[in-house]
Amino acid sequence: MAATKIKFKPVKLSAKRAVAAPRHAPVIPLNDRRLNFGNKWDYAPAPEDSKNYIIAPRHELFINGKFTAPHSGKHFDTINPATEDKITEIALGDAEDVDLAVRAARRAYEKVWSKMPGRERGKYLYRIARIIQEKSRELAVLETMDGGKPIKETRDVDLPIVAAHFFYHAGWADKLQYAFPGRTPRPLGVVGQIIPWNFPLLMAAWKIAPALACGNTVVIKPSKTTSLTLVRLAQIFQEAELPEGVVNVITGVGETGTAIVKHPDVNKIAFTGSTEIGKQLAQMVVGTDKRITLELGGKAANIVFEDAPIDQAIEGIIAGIYFNMGHVCCAGSRLLVQESIYPKVVKKLRDRIQTLRIGNPLDKNTDIGAINNKPQLEKIRELVQSGADEGAEVVQTQCKLPERGYWYPPTFLTGVTASHRVAQEEIFGPVLSVMTFRTPEEAVERANNTPYGLSAGVWTDKGSKIFKIVHQLRAGVVWANTYNKFDPTSPFGGYKESGFGREGGIQGLAAYCRLD
Repeated sequence: MAATKIKFKPVKLSAKRAVAAPRHAPVIPLNDRRLNFGNKWDYAPAPEDSKNYIIAPRHELFINGKFTAPHSGKHFDTINPATEDKITEIALGDAEDVDLAVRAARRAYEKVWSKMPGRERGKYLYRIARIIQEKSRELAVLETMDGGKPIKETRDVDLPIVAAHFFYHAGWADKLQYAFPGRTPRPLGVVGQIIPWNFPLLMAAWKIAPALACGNTVVIKPSKTTSLTLVRLAQIFQEAELPEGVVNVITGVGETGTAIVKHPDVNKIAFTGSTEIGKQLAQMVVGTDKRITLELGGKAANIVFEDAPIDQAIEGIIAGIYFNMGHVCCAGSRLLVQESIYPKVVKKLRDRIQTLRIGNPLDKNTDIGAINNKPQLEKIRELVQSGADEGAEVVQTQCKLPERGYWYPPTFLTGVTASHRVAQEEIFGPVLSVMTFRTPEEAVERANNTPYGLSAGVWTDKGSKIFKIVHQLRAGVVWANTYNKFDPTSPFGGYKESGFGREGGIQGLAAYCRLD
Protein backbone atom coordinates (compact mmCIF):
# COMPACT_ATOMS: atom_id res chain seq x y z
CA MET A 1 0.00 0.00 0.00
CA ALA A 2 1.37 3.42 -0.94
CA ALA A 3 2.10 5.87 1.85
CA THR A 4 -0.74 8.28 2.56
CA LYS A 5 0.00 11.84 1.47
CA ILE A 6 -0.73 14.65 3.88
CA LYS A 7 -1.20 18.27 2.95
CA PHE A 8 0.56 20.33 5.60
CA LYS A 9 -0.50 23.80 6.65
CA PRO A 10 1.18 26.29 8.98
CA VAL A 11 -0.24 26.29 12.49
CA LYS A 12 -1.79 29.71 13.07
CA LEU A 13 -1.08 30.97 16.55
CA SER A 14 -2.73 34.33 15.97
CA ALA A 15 -3.70 36.64 13.17
CA LYS A 16 -0.15 37.99 13.08
CA ARG A 17 1.97 34.92 13.63
CA ALA A 18 2.27 31.42 12.20
CA VAL A 19 4.51 28.55 13.19
CA ALA A 20 7.54 28.23 10.99
CA ALA A 21 8.28 25.01 9.19
CA PRO A 22 9.55 22.46 11.72
CA ARG A 23 13.26 21.81 12.02
CA HIS A 24 14.71 18.41 11.33
CA ALA A 25 14.63 16.06 14.30
CA PRO A 26 17.53 13.71 14.96
CA VAL A 27 17.25 10.13 13.79
CA ILE A 28 19.11 7.29 15.47
CA PRO A 29 19.90 4.71 12.79
CA LEU A 30 20.14 0.97 13.24
CA ASN A 31 23.87 0.92 12.52
CA ASP A 32 26.82 2.18 14.54
CA ARG A 33 27.61 5.44 12.70
CA ARG A 34 28.09 8.55 14.79
CA LEU A 35 25.42 11.19 14.43
CA ASN A 36 25.51 14.91 13.79
CA PHE A 37 22.43 16.81 14.90
CA GLY A 38 22.71 20.10 13.05
CA ASN A 39 26.26 20.65 14.40
CA LYS A 40 24.79 21.08 17.90
CA TRP A 41 25.89 17.87 19.56
CA ASP A 42 26.78 14.30 18.79
CA TYR A 43 25.21 11.20 20.25
CA ALA A 44 27.32 8.09 20.10
CA PRO A 45 25.02 5.10 19.55
CA ALA A 46 24.53 3.09 22.73
CA PRO A 47 22.55 0.03 21.69
CA GLU A 48 21.79 -3.01 23.77
CA ASP A 49 23.40 -5.89 21.93
CA SER A 50 20.63 -8.34 21.14
CA LYS A 51 23.27 -10.89 20.13
CA ASN A 52 23.91 -11.44 23.83
CA TYR A 53 20.53 -13.19 24.06
CA ILE A 54 20.01 -16.44 22.22
CA ILE A 55 16.48 -16.70 20.83
CA ALA A 56 15.34 -20.18 19.87
CA PRO A 57 14.18 -20.49 16.25
CA ARG A 58 10.80 -21.86 17.36
CA HIS A 59 8.60 -21.50 20.46
CA GLU A 60 5.85 -23.93 21.44
CA LEU A 61 2.75 -23.75 23.63
CA PHE A 62 3.10 -24.01 27.40
CA ILE A 63 0.58 -26.54 28.71
CA ASN A 64 0.63 -28.38 32.03
CA GLY A 65 4.12 -27.15 32.88
CA LYS A 66 5.70 -28.30 29.60
CA PHE A 67 6.35 -26.82 26.19
CA THR A 68 4.18 -28.67 23.71
CA ALA A 69 3.88 -28.58 19.92
CA PRO A 70 0.50 -27.23 18.72
CA HIS A 71 -2.23 -29.62 17.65
CA SER A 72 -2.24 -28.12 14.15
CA GLY A 73 1.51 -28.38 13.76
CA LYS A 74 1.47 -24.80 12.48
CA HIS A 75 3.61 -21.83 13.52
CA PHE A 76 3.69 -18.18 12.54
CA ASP A 77 6.51 -15.67 12.34
CA THR A 78 6.99 -12.89 14.85
CA ILE A 79 8.57 -9.81 13.29
CA ASN A 80 10.81 -7.08 14.70
CA PRO A 81 8.83 -3.93 13.77
CA ALA A 82 11.99 -1.79 13.69
CA THR A 83 13.68 -3.90 11.02
CA GLU A 84 10.93 -6.14 9.56
CA ASP A 85 13.25 -9.07 10.24
CA LYS A 86 11.92 -12.38 11.49
CA ILE A 87 12.75 -12.97 15.16
CA THR A 88 11.40 -16.48 15.67
CA GLU A 89 8.43 -18.78 15.03
CA ILE A 90 5.52 -18.98 17.46
CA ALA A 91 3.10 -21.90 17.83
CA LEU A 92 -0.41 -21.43 16.43
CA GLY A 93 -2.77 -22.80 19.05
CA ASP A 94 -6.31 -23.93 18.22
CA ALA A 95 -9.42 -25.11 20.08
CA GLU A 96 -7.86 -28.52 20.78
CA ASP A 97 -4.88 -26.89 22.45
CA VAL A 98 -7.15 -24.61 24.46
CA ASP A 99 -9.10 -27.62 25.69
CA LEU A 100 -5.88 -29.35 26.81
CA ALA A 101 -4.80 -26.19 28.63
CA VAL A 102 -8.16 -25.72 30.37
CA ARG A 103 -8.22 -29.33 31.51
CA ALA A 104 -4.67 -28.97 32.85
CA ALA A 105 -5.66 -25.76 34.65
CA ARG A 106 -8.73 -27.48 36.15
CA ARG A 107 -6.66 -30.38 37.49
CA ALA A 108 -4.11 -28.01 38.99
CA TYR A 109 -6.89 -25.93 40.55
CA GLU A 110 -8.74 -28.83 42.14
CA LYS A 111 -5.78 -30.93 43.25
CA VAL A 112 -3.08 -28.40 44.12
CA TRP A 113 -3.50 -24.65 43.84
CA SER A 114 -6.87 -23.97 45.48
CA LYS A 115 -5.95 -26.30 48.37
CA MET A 116 -2.54 -24.71 48.93
CA PRO A 117 -2.29 -22.29 51.89
CA GLY A 118 -2.02 -18.68 50.88
CA ARG A 119 1.44 -18.31 52.40
CA GLU A 120 2.70 -21.09 50.11
CA ARG A 121 1.15 -19.50 47.02
CA GLY A 122 2.81 -16.25 48.05
CA LYS A 123 6.23 -17.94 48.12
CA TYR A 124 5.85 -18.91 44.46
CA LEU A 125 4.87 -15.37 43.52
CA TYR A 126 7.85 -13.96 45.41
CA ARG A 127 10.12 -16.40 43.64
CA ILE A 128 8.71 -15.40 40.24
CA ALA A 129 9.19 -11.70 41.07
CA ARG A 130 12.82 -12.22 42.04
CA ILE A 131 13.61 -14.18 38.86
CA ILE A 132 11.98 -11.40 36.79
CA GLN A 133 14.26 -8.89 38.51
CA GLU A 134 17.30 -11.05 37.80
CA LYS A 135 16.37 -11.37 34.13
CA SER A 136 14.96 -7.88 33.66
CA ARG A 137 17.63 -6.79 31.19
CA GLU A 138 17.01 -9.79 28.94
CA LEU A 139 13.23 -9.36 29.18
CA ALA A 140 13.50 -5.65 28.33
CA VAL A 141 15.54 -6.42 25.21
CA LEU A 142 13.07 -9.10 24.08
CA GLU A 143 10.12 -6.78 24.74
CA THR A 144 11.73 -4.02 22.68
CA MET A 145 12.64 -6.32 19.80
CA ASP A 146 9.15 -7.82 19.70
CA GLY A 147 7.09 -4.68 20.31
CA GLY A 148 9.13 -1.75 18.99
CA LYS A 149 9.14 0.34 22.18
CA PRO A 150 12.40 2.09 23.17
CA ILE A 151 14.62 0.10 25.49
CA LYS A 152 14.66 2.87 28.07
CA GLU A 153 10.90 2.47 28.44
CA THR A 154 10.83 -1.32 28.68
CA ARG A 155 13.90 -1.30 30.96
CA ASP A 156 12.99 1.60 33.25
CA VAL A 157 9.18 1.43 33.29
CA ASP A 158 7.72 -1.88 32.16
CA LEU A 159 9.98 -4.39 33.90
CA PRO A 160 10.10 -2.71 37.33
CA ILE A 161 6.29 -2.56 37.37
CA VAL A 162 6.04 -6.18 36.23
CA ALA A 163 8.16 -7.32 39.17
CA ALA A 164 6.28 -4.97 41.52
CA HIS A 165 2.95 -6.57 40.63
CA PHE A 166 4.19 -10.05 41.51
CA PHE A 167 5.74 -8.78 44.77
CA TYR A 168 2.58 -6.87 45.70
CA HIS A 169 0.20 -9.75 45.08
CA ALA A 170 2.56 -12.20 46.78
CA GLY A 171 2.01 -10.16 49.91
CA TRP A 172 -1.76 -10.43 49.60
CA ALA A 173 -1.86 -14.21 49.05
CA ASP A 174 -2.13 -15.05 52.75
CA LYS A 175 -4.02 -11.89 53.78
CA LEU A 176 -7.13 -11.97 51.62
CA GLN A 177 -9.42 -12.08 54.64
CA TYR A 178 -8.06 -8.67 55.65
CA ALA A 179 -8.70 -7.25 52.18
CA PHE A 180 -12.42 -8.03 52.54
CA PRO A 181 -13.37 -7.71 56.22
CA GLY A 182 -16.47 -9.65 57.24
CA ARG A 183 -16.47 -11.72 54.07
CA THR A 184 -14.84 -14.98 53.04
CA PRO A 185 -12.91 -14.76 49.74
CA ARG A 186 -12.82 -17.91 47.63
CA PRO A 187 -11.15 -18.49 44.24
CA LEU A 188 -13.27 -18.62 41.09
CA GLY A 189 -11.56 -21.55 39.37
CA VAL A 190 -10.02 -21.45 35.89
CA VAL A 191 -9.45 -17.96 34.50
CA GLY A 192 -9.10 -17.22 30.79
CA GLN A 193 -7.00 -14.14 30.03
CA ILE A 194 -6.35 -12.32 26.76
CA ILE A 195 -3.80 -9.51 26.53
CA PRO A 196 -2.88 -6.96 23.81
CA TRP A 197 0.32 -6.07 21.98
CA ASN A 198 1.02 -2.71 23.61
CA PHE A 199 2.27 -3.90 27.04
CA PRO A 200 2.50 -7.71 26.70
CA LEU A 201 4.58 -8.50 29.78
CA LEU A 202 3.02 -5.83 31.99
CA MET A 203 -0.54 -6.81 31.03
CA ALA A 204 0.35 -10.43 31.79
CA ALA A 205 1.58 -9.46 35.26
CA TRP A 206 -1.54 -7.36 35.88
CA LYS A 207 -3.68 -10.41 35.23
CA ILE A 208 -1.66 -13.45 36.28
CA ALA A 209 -0.41 -12.18 39.65
CA PRO A 210 -3.81 -11.40 41.26
CA ALA A 211 -5.38 -14.52 39.77
CA LEU A 212 -2.72 -16.75 41.35
CA ALA A 213 -2.73 -14.87 44.65
CA CYS A 214 -6.46 -15.56 45.00
CA GLY A 215 -6.04 -19.28 44.27
CA ASN A 216 -7.13 -19.45 40.62
CA THR A 217 -5.37 -21.15 37.73
CA VAL A 218 -4.80 -19.48 34.38
CA VAL A 219 -5.00 -20.00 30.63
CA ILE A 220 -3.58 -16.90 28.94
CA LYS A 221 -3.24 -15.83 25.32
CA PRO A 222 -0.92 -13.00 24.19
CA SER A 223 -1.29 -10.93 21.03
CA LYS A 224 -0.10 -12.58 17.83
CA THR A 225 2.45 -9.80 17.24
CA THR A 226 3.97 -9.84 20.74
CA SER A 227 4.06 -13.39 22.07
CA LEU A 228 7.78 -13.73 22.75
CA THR A 229 8.08 -12.34 26.27
CA LEU A 230 5.07 -14.26 27.57
CA VAL A 231 6.65 -17.49 26.35
CA ARG A 232 9.83 -16.42 28.13
CA LEU A 233 7.73 -15.77 31.26
CA ALA A 234 6.50 -19.36 31.00
CA GLN A 235 10.14 -20.48 31.22
CA ILE A 236 10.44 -18.38 34.37
CA PHE A 237 7.44 -20.24 35.79
CA GLN A 238 9.35 -23.45 35.17
CA GLU A 239 12.43 -22.07 36.90
CA ALA A 240 10.28 -21.04 39.88
CA GLU A 241 8.91 -24.63 39.96
CA LEU A 242 5.34 -23.43 39.76
CA PRO A 243 3.10 -26.52 39.94
CA GLU A 244 2.16 -27.97 36.57
CA GLY A 245 -0.97 -26.54 35.01
CA VAL A 246 -1.25 -23.48 37.24
CA VAL A 247 -0.42 -21.18 34.31
CA ASN A 248 -0.81 -22.23 30.68
CA VAL A 249 0.23 -20.05 27.73
CA ILE A 250 -1.61 -20.54 24.42
CA THR A 251 -0.28 -18.42 21.57
CA GLY A 252 -2.29 -17.87 18.42
CA VAL A 253 -4.74 -15.61 16.63
CA GLY A 254 -8.24 -14.28 17.26
CA GLU A 255 -9.86 -17.70 16.93
CA THR A 256 -7.60 -18.96 19.72
CA GLY A 257 -8.90 -16.27 22.06
CA THR A 258 -12.48 -17.05 21.04
CA ALA A 259 -11.93 -20.69 21.97
CA ILE A 260 -10.81 -19.64 25.46
CA VAL A 261 -13.84 -17.41 25.95
CA LYS A 262 -16.29 -20.06 24.75
CA HIS A 263 -14.79 -22.98 26.67
CA PRO A 264 -17.48 -24.25 29.09
CA ASP A 265 -15.00 -24.97 31.91
CA VAL A 266 -13.58 -21.44 32.13
CA ASN A 267 -15.02 -19.51 35.09
CA LYS A 268 -13.84 -15.99 34.32
CA ILE A 269 -12.59 -13.96 31.35
CA ALA A 270 -10.21 -11.01 31.71
CA PHE A 271 -9.59 -9.10 28.49
CA THR A 272 -7.56 -6.04 27.57
CA GLY A 273 -7.91 -4.82 24.00
CA SER A 274 -10.11 -2.93 21.60
CA THR A 275 -13.66 -1.87 22.42
CA GLU A 276 -14.96 -3.65 19.33
CA ILE A 277 -13.52 -7.03 20.38
CA GLY A 278 -14.54 -6.43 24.00
CA LYS A 279 -18.16 -6.01 22.97
CA GLN A 280 -18.04 -9.28 21.06
CA LEU A 281 -16.58 -11.14 24.03
CA ALA A 282 -19.21 -9.70 26.35
CA GLN A 283 -21.91 -11.05 24.03
CA MET A 284 -20.27 -14.49 24.07
CA VAL A 285 -20.59 -14.84 27.83
CA VAL A 286 -24.21 -13.70 27.98
CA GLY A 287 -26.33 -16.52 29.36
CA THR A 288 -23.38 -18.29 30.99
CA ASP A 289 -22.15 -18.10 34.58
CA LYS A 290 -18.77 -16.73 33.50
CA ARG A 291 -17.55 -13.53 35.08
CA ILE A 292 -15.87 -10.99 32.84
CA THR A 293 -13.76 -7.85 33.23
CA LEU A 294 -12.87 -5.65 30.26
CA GLU A 295 -10.19 -2.99 29.93
CA LEU A 296 -10.85 -1.46 26.54
CA GLY A 297 -10.04 1.59 24.43
CA GLY A 298 -9.35 5.12 25.54
CA LYS A 299 -9.09 8.66 24.22
CA ALA A 300 -7.62 10.41 27.22
CA ALA A 301 -7.71 14.18 27.64
CA ASN A 302 -4.89 16.22 29.15
CA ILE A 303 -6.40 19.49 30.44
CA VAL A 304 -3.94 22.37 30.85
CA PHE A 305 -5.22 25.46 32.69
CA GLU A 306 -3.67 28.90 32.42
CA ASP A 307 -2.25 28.66 35.95
CA ALA A 308 -0.49 25.35 35.23
CA PRO A 309 3.28 24.86 35.39
CA ILE A 310 3.58 24.89 31.60
CA ASP A 311 7.07 23.43 31.21
CA GLN A 312 6.12 20.59 33.54
CA ALA A 313 2.89 20.08 31.61
CA ILE A 314 4.77 19.90 28.30
CA GLU A 315 6.97 17.13 29.68
CA GLY A 316 3.89 15.31 30.95
CA ILE A 317 2.28 15.61 27.52
CA ILE A 318 5.43 14.27 25.87
CA ALA A 319 5.62 11.38 28.33
CA GLY A 320 1.93 10.63 27.88
CA ILE A 321 1.84 10.39 24.10
CA TYR A 322 5.28 10.53 22.47
CA PHE A 323 7.58 8.63 24.81
CA ASN A 324 4.96 5.89 25.05
CA MET A 325 4.44 6.01 21.29
CA GLY A 326 0.73 5.98 22.00
CA HIS A 327 1.23 2.34 23.02
CA VAL A 328 -0.90 2.87 26.07
CA CYS A 329 -4.67 2.93 25.72
CA CYS A 330 -4.59 5.67 28.38
CA ALA A 331 -2.19 7.82 26.32
CA GLY A 332 -3.14 11.49 26.49
CA SER A 333 -3.92 11.81 22.78
CA ARG A 334 -6.20 14.85 23.28
CA LEU A 335 -4.73 18.06 24.64
CA LEU A 336 -7.19 20.68 25.93
CA VAL A 337 -5.49 24.04 26.47
CA GLN A 338 -7.02 27.19 27.97
CA GLU A 339 -7.20 29.85 25.26
CA SER A 340 -5.04 32.43 27.06
CA ILE A 341 -1.96 30.16 27.01
CA TYR A 342 -2.65 28.34 23.73
CA PRO A 343 0.02 30.14 21.62
CA LYS A 344 2.67 29.58 24.28
CA VAL A 345 1.83 25.90 24.73
CA VAL A 346 1.81 25.21 20.98
CA LYS A 347 5.16 26.92 20.50
CA LYS A 348 6.76 24.98 23.35
CA LEU A 349 5.22 21.74 22.12
CA ARG A 350 6.48 22.37 18.58
CA ASP A 351 9.98 23.07 19.84
CA ARG A 352 9.97 20.06 22.17
CA ILE A 353 9.02 17.46 19.58
CA GLN A 354 11.94 18.55 17.39
CA THR A 355 14.31 17.26 20.07
CA LEU A 356 12.82 13.75 20.19
CA ARG A 357 15.19 11.12 18.83
CA ILE A 358 13.73 8.53 16.46
CA GLY A 359 15.28 5.23 15.49
CA ASN A 360 16.69 1.97 16.78
CA PRO A 361 14.55 1.04 19.81
CA LEU A 362 17.47 -0.88 21.31
CA ASP A 363 19.53 2.32 21.49
CA LYS A 364 19.39 3.93 24.93
CA ASN A 365 19.29 7.38 23.27
CA THR A 366 16.06 6.66 21.39
CA ASP A 367 12.87 8.44 22.42
CA ILE A 368 10.56 7.25 19.62
CA GLY A 369 10.61 3.62 18.57
CA ALA A 370 8.73 1.71 15.90
CA ILE A 371 5.00 1.22 15.43
CA ASN A 372 4.16 -2.34 16.43
CA ASN A 373 2.77 -3.56 13.11
CA LYS A 374 2.03 -2.42 9.57
CA PRO A 375 -1.81 -2.37 9.84
CA GLN A 376 -1.49 -0.10 12.88
CA LEU A 377 0.85 2.20 10.96
CA GLU A 378 -1.63 2.44 8.10
CA LYS A 379 -4.41 3.29 10.54
CA ILE A 380 -2.33 6.09 12.05
CA ARG A 381 -1.64 7.52 8.61
CA GLU A 382 -5.30 7.30 7.66
CA LEU A 383 -6.50 9.03 10.83
CA VAL A 384 -4.00 11.88 10.52
CA GLN A 385 -4.94 12.30 6.88
CA SER A 386 -8.61 12.44 7.88
CA GLY A 387 -7.77 15.23 10.30
CA ALA A 388 -6.02 17.19 7.56
CA ASP A 389 -8.94 16.59 5.18
CA GLU A 390 -11.37 17.87 7.82
CA GLY A 391 -9.46 21.13 8.21
CA ALA A 392 -7.02 20.44 11.02
CA GLU A 393 -3.50 21.79 10.72
CA VAL A 394 -0.72 19.21 10.97
CA VAL A 395 2.69 19.78 12.53
CA GLN A 396 5.25 17.01 12.58
CA THR A 397 9.00 16.63 12.61
CA GLN A 398 10.34 16.40 9.09
CA CYS A 399 12.95 13.83 10.05
CA LYS A 400 14.33 11.11 7.85
CA LEU A 401 12.88 7.85 9.08
CA PRO A 402 14.73 4.53 8.87
CA GLU A 403 14.28 2.83 5.50
CA ARG A 404 13.02 -0.44 6.97
CA GLY A 405 10.48 -0.99 9.69
CA TYR A 406 7.24 0.71 10.70
CA TRP A 407 7.80 4.35 11.67
CA TYR A 408 5.77 7.49 12.18
CA PRO A 409 7.19 10.88 13.20
CA PRO A 410 5.97 12.82 16.26
CA THR A 411 2.89 14.74 15.14
CA PHE A 412 0.28 17.09 16.54
CA LEU A 413 -2.79 18.64 15.00
CA THR A 414 -4.35 22.01 15.82
CA GLY A 415 -7.70 23.37 14.80
CA VAL A 416 -9.25 20.08 15.84
CA THR A 417 -12.90 19.98 16.86
CA ALA A 418 -14.84 17.36 18.78
CA SER A 419 -16.37 16.10 15.54
CA HIS A 420 -13.02 15.21 13.97
CA ARG A 421 -12.31 11.50 13.76
CA VAL A 422 -8.81 12.06 15.10
CA ALA A 423 -10.38 13.51 18.26
CA GLN A 424 -12.82 10.63 18.72
CA GLU A 425 -11.08 7.43 17.61
CA GLU A 426 -8.34 5.65 19.49
CA ILE A 427 -4.94 6.05 17.83
CA PHE A 428 -1.92 3.98 18.89
CA GLY A 429 0.85 6.26 17.68
CA PRO A 430 2.78 9.48 18.44
CA VAL A 431 -0.12 11.72 17.42
CA LEU A 432 -1.72 14.45 19.53
CA SER A 433 -4.92 16.44 18.87
CA VAL A 434 -4.81 19.97 20.33
CA MET A 435 -8.02 21.83 21.20
CA THR A 436 -8.87 24.90 23.28
CA PHE A 437 -11.36 25.81 26.00
CA ARG A 438 -12.30 28.97 27.88
CA THR A 439 -13.84 27.87 31.17
CA PRO A 440 -13.41 24.84 33.46
CA GLU A 441 -16.97 23.80 32.63
CA GLU A 442 -16.17 23.76 28.92
CA ALA A 443 -12.98 21.77 29.60
CA VAL A 444 -14.93 19.08 31.45
CA GLU A 445 -17.58 18.93 28.75
CA ARG A 446 -14.98 18.53 26.01
CA ALA A 447 -13.00 15.95 27.98
CA ASN A 448 -16.10 13.83 28.57
CA ASN A 449 -17.30 14.16 24.98
CA THR A 450 -16.07 10.78 23.74
CA PRO A 451 -17.42 7.23 24.01
CA TYR A 452 -14.42 6.40 26.19
CA GLY A 453 -13.64 7.01 29.86
CA LEU A 454 -10.35 5.37 30.73
CA SER A 455 -8.08 8.16 31.95
CA ALA A 456 -7.39 11.89 31.98
CA GLY A 457 -4.89 14.47 33.23
CA VAL A 458 -5.34 17.86 34.93
CA TRP A 459 -2.63 20.53 35.08
CA THR A 460 -3.14 23.47 37.44
CA ASP A 461 -1.52 25.06 40.48
CA LYS A 462 -4.79 25.15 42.42
CA GLY A 463 -5.52 22.07 44.49
CA SER A 464 -9.18 22.99 44.88
CA LYS A 465 -9.57 23.12 41.10
CA ILE A 466 -7.98 19.69 40.77
CA PHE A 467 -10.43 18.09 43.20
CA LYS A 468 -13.40 19.80 41.59
CA ILE A 469 -12.44 18.78 38.03
CA VAL A 470 -11.50 15.23 39.01
CA HIS A 471 -14.98 14.58 40.42
CA GLN A 472 -16.57 15.80 37.18
CA LEU A 473 -14.45 13.79 34.75
CA ARG A 474 -15.88 10.44 33.67
CA ALA A 475 -12.57 8.63 33.68
CA GLY A 476 -11.37 5.68 35.73
CA VAL A 477 -7.96 7.24 36.42
CA VAL A 478 -7.12 10.95 36.62
CA TRP A 479 -3.55 12.19 37.07
CA ALA A 480 -2.92 15.63 38.57
CA ASN A 481 0.19 17.53 37.44
CA THR A 482 1.72 14.30 36.18
CA TYR A 483 0.81 11.58 33.70
CA ASN A 484 1.10 7.82 33.15
CA LYS A 485 2.17 6.90 36.65
CA PHE A 486 1.29 3.34 37.63
CA ASP A 487 1.47 1.41 40.88
CA PRO A 488 0.23 -2.10 41.72
CA THR A 489 -1.58 -0.76 44.79
CA SER A 490 -3.75 1.57 42.68
CA PRO A 491 -6.77 0.27 40.73
CA PHE A 492 -6.90 0.89 36.99
CA GLY A 493 -9.94 0.67 34.70
CA GLY A 494 -12.53 2.70 32.85
CA TYR A 495 -16.09 3.83 32.31
CA LYS A 496 -18.40 3.77 29.29
CA GLU A 497 -16.81 2.03 26.28
CA SER A 498 -13.49 1.80 28.10
CA GLY A 499 -14.80 -1.28 29.88
CA PHE A 500 -15.64 -2.26 33.45
CA GLY A 501 -13.86 -3.83 36.35
CA ARG A 502 -10.50 -2.85 37.84
CA GLU A 503 -6.97 -4.23 37.82
CA GLY A 504 -4.56 -3.51 40.66
CA GLY A 505 -5.16 -2.78 44.32
CA ILE A 506 -7.84 -4.42 46.45
CA GLN A 507 -10.39 -3.78 43.69
CA GLY A 508 -8.29 -5.90 41.32
CA LEU A 509 -8.16 -8.72 43.86
CA ALA A 510 -11.95 -8.65 44.18
CA ALA A 511 -12.24 -9.41 40.46
CA TYR A 512 -10.63 -12.81 41.07
CA CYS A 513 -12.55 -13.79 44.21
CA ARG A 514 -15.96 -15.07 45.12
CA LEU A 515 -16.90 -13.18 48.26
CA ASP A 516 -19.18 -15.16 50.57
